[in-house]
Amino acid sequence: MAREQQRGDRRDRRDRPQEDGPDSDIVEKLVHINRVAATVKGGRRFSFAALMVVGDQKGRVGFGHGKAREVPEAIRKATEEAKKSMIRVPLRESRTLHHDGNGRWGAGKVMVRSAPPGTGIIAGGPMRAVLETLGVQDVVGKSTGSSNPYNMVRATFEALKVQSSPRQIAAKRGKKVSDVLSRRADGASAPEAVEG
Repeated sequence: MAREQQRGDRRDRRDRPQEDGPDSDIVEKLVHINRVAATVKGGRRFSFAALMVVGDQKGRVGFGHGKAREVPEAIRKATEEAKKSMIRVPLRESRTLHHDGNGRWGAGKVMVRSAPPGTGIIAGGPMRAVLETLGVQDVVGKSTGSSNPYNMVRATFEALKVQSSPRQIAAKRGKKVSDVLSRRADGASAPEAVEG
């Protein structure tokens, strides 16, 4: 009976938007829940580990891990950690990524690619949860390494951290955004000579 109630709690909390305070537009997704056992003097003590992904679906996303004796408490801890570790990812037209990217964490290897309108989110499992909460509508993702959800989520974050917008590139090079975009439109132009 208790296990069925825990499953019910899990389903209810999976994709619910948060409704309190300044984080009212944050979406939470439960990626993975694991029952872990610690062997103590009197036998085994069971607890639950939860992996959560949160995002505002406007370019901010974070993940967290929590462990507790009860499922709801583990989810709460993971959600709090995820909100503290949110990163901002620049999106093109608030729809897709600016460029392709690769990420690796441990044995987890992922590849994400920008996609034309109407493609949707082509990714599975933990990667899909991260990309949905980020707010991407058109993207192609592929996992070529471990299927461990913890490593997959971290590898996806590594791929997203290297994303940069034309504005950021222009600021680094000391140029205008139009100059950077015109070079992209011209195709693979000859690299500028490096003085040094």
